[in-house]
Amino acid sequence: MRTYLDCYPCFLSQALRTARMITDSEEEILGILSEVCAFLAETRLGATPPEIGRRVYRIVAARTGVDDPFADVKSQCTRAALSFYPKFKRYVRDARDPLRAAVRLAIAGNIIDFGANIEFDLQRDVRDILNQEFSVDDYADFRRALEKAGQVLYLGDNAGETVFDRILIEQLGKPVVFAVRESPVINDAVWEDAEAAGLNGVAEIISSGCTAPGTILNLCSRSFVRRMEKADLIISKGQGNYEGLSEENLPIFFLLKAKCRVIAQDIGIESGGIVLKSARSSSQAKAGGKRRETGRVKLVIR
Repeated sequence: MRTYLDCYPCFLSQALRTARMITDSEEEILGILSEVCAFLAETRLGATPPEIGRRVYRIVAARTGVDDPFADVKSQCTRAALSFYPKFKRYVRDARDPLRAAVRLAIAGNIIDFGANIEFDLQRDVRDILNQEFSVDDYADFRRALEKAGQVLYLGDNAGETVFDRILIEQLGKPVVFAVRESPVINDAVWEDAEAAGLNGVAEIISSGCTAPGTILNLCSRSFVRRMEKADLIISKGQGNYEGLSEENLPIFFLLKAKCRVIAQDIGIESGGIVLKSARSSSQAKAGGKRRETGRVKLVIR
């Protein structure tokens, strides 16, 4: 997905929020914003949002000397998600279609996104999403692809969300390789975050080699790109991975909540919609809420 003009004020807002997490110095923050503005003025519209975001967060890190300002936030989100793990497992176990319930739950975890969300209520927002109708629903294609796959390559997104990914991985019934970012950027999951969520017990954890807040193939390691090219089935979590891979001709299924109006428009849905979308599907996105989801399961968390 290319960068739209509407993305530029969002980059600036993210830089401001992140800088304020690190320092109270107005002079230092102004210096950060000035450098970000100068960089944005020189960027090309053909770049993807994660490519630009990578440079924005590098500017913040270079000026403040803080490489992972979201470290404590990531740990808190993981602990909070783990506290709900037994309830979420029961929700999946008791569902009429446990795989579909696990997919929905994995998408619900995508609310843990400090690039797009200033604040969220984990329990309330997950409950709402678990009862929400899909805006794009390629579940039948996903199930068929999973049945044929020998192995699944799972592209992780945010720390804390990784707990929700773990529940889906436990339901897939196939060997899974879980890819994380090479180094900290926003609250995206790195190796330590995946292990803290317990993913090392259910999947092989690898780094994509990418330092952007998304999967940009020309920024990934060669070994990871080869895995992508040979993969039977790729699960891509979150907006950043969608932004980087939406135009790739690979066996990808995008799982996300469209928290950003620009991404929602790119997909062809209303903002706030939940998505299970095949990169190779011609399914019609639903913006008006007219199509009902089949097999919908009401949330019951006991």
